[in-house]
Amino acid sequence: MLQALIRAIQLPDLRRRILFTLGMLLIFRLIAHIPVPNINPESLAQLQEALATNQLAQLLNLFAGGALQNFSVAAMGVYPYITASIIMQLLQPLIPALQELQREGEQGRIKLNRYQMWLTIPLAYLQAYGQTLTIERSFGAGQSLFRTPFDIVNNFLPTFTILTTMVAGTMLLVWMGELINERGIGQGISVIIFGGIVSRLPAVIVQGVQISQTGDVGTFIGLALFLAIALVTIVGIVLIQEGQRRIPVQYAKRVRGNKVYGGQSSHIPLKVNMAGMIPLIFAQSIIIFPGVVASWFYRPGAPGFGNAVAGFFYNTFNPTGQGGGIVYITLLFLLTVGFTYFYTLVLFQQQDIPDTLQRNGGFIPGIRPGKNTEQYLMRVLNRITLAGALFLGVIAVLPFITQSITGLQIGLGSTALLIVVGVAVDTMRQLEAQLIMREYEGFLSR
Repeated sequence: MLQALIRAIQLPDLRRRILFTLGMLLIFRLIAHIPVPNINPESLAQLQEALATNQLAQLLNLFAGGALQNFSVAAMGVYPYITASIIMQLLQPLIPALQELQREGEQGRIKLNRYQMWLTIPLAYLQAYGQTLTIERSFGAGQSLFRTPFDIVNNFLPTFTILTTMVAGTMLLVWMGELINERGIGQGISVIIFGGIVSRLPAVIVQGVQISQTGDVGTFIGLALFLAIALVTIVGIVLIQEGQRRIPVQYAKRVRGNKVYGGQSSHIPLKVNMAGMIPLIFAQSIIIFPGVVASWFYRPGAPGFGNAVAGFFYNTFNPTGQGGGIVYITLLFLLTVGFTYFYTLVLFQQQDIPDTLQRNGGFIPGIRPGKNTEQYLMRVLNRITLAGALFLGVIAVLPFITQSITGLQIGLGSTALLIVVGVAVDTMRQLEAQLIMREYEGFLSR
């Protein structure tokens, strides 16, 4: 990996791409510290305390790269775009017009991406309003995050200005991600998320150093165990992300005029974890939501049946709540496994591999084309997805397991680790592909 990076820096074209990507990440970090209009600077310290007790806000802060705790113009990160992307992928099997666009090749993908951009804007407005209103309500009576009340009805213009600024910040990050796709290295949106998570690593390192300086022998052992679990997790993520089952494919020979086409052998790479990090986001968002809604109505110690029901949901869907713990962890594991199968099935159906093989004269040796090929691929996919789903389930609950083993709570979640390692591996793969292409071009030019 280091050799590939050194070779890439030595090539002027790749060096420009790497520097462009780093420049975009630097601009992103600068934007993450620009506050929205009308913010009250004295309330930012209280905002960080409020985020510490709100799981949904912590998840959003992760994807915003810490910009939410500063309530900057990039406080939503690229999360609305990710939501729009997931919605478009789920709608494609249901809407024939979207399926036709998907089959049109590059032009169809351009139109689908345009629709995705349009969908991002209203979703961003909805998230900006809901996110800001939730955080505003977390402050005590008589306190506010802003200099004037956040009220879309009675204080429309300042409130709308705040929302529009946040939406503009999100669309700016999405545009920067597209620029990275065109002129940089890696998948742009993923690189933006990667940059935000990596920017928090210095704080995690400082936290670990402070724990080691103030702790006893048990703390040192816990810290060593934490590092060992982190290293094993990184190795596991790389193996699962790179793991694939190669299905052999043979193409029949076809004669057109005086030329013979086909006859080659190839393979279909079915990935162990085709769904990536999306099932984790799905599962965490859904399991967090009931607890967040219940927290709006729950008042500890207050009488009443409604308060008791809200307290039940708040404690059950909270890993630190009374009686929550095991229920929360179990549900999170099961939801992650279920969503992994669901999202993998959606992606597999969109690829339409059996029909593509049949149109191009390809077949799997020993398997008849058409329905039999589809059934065989689904059988193989279900088996290999089991390993990926169980691994993602373990990744989802790993922070709770690690905390119970080591007794330490360090701000480095396994979801963040999965994103960082996955994006780093994918970016290095693209870099190596660029190097191989240029080596072939240099060989052919000689």
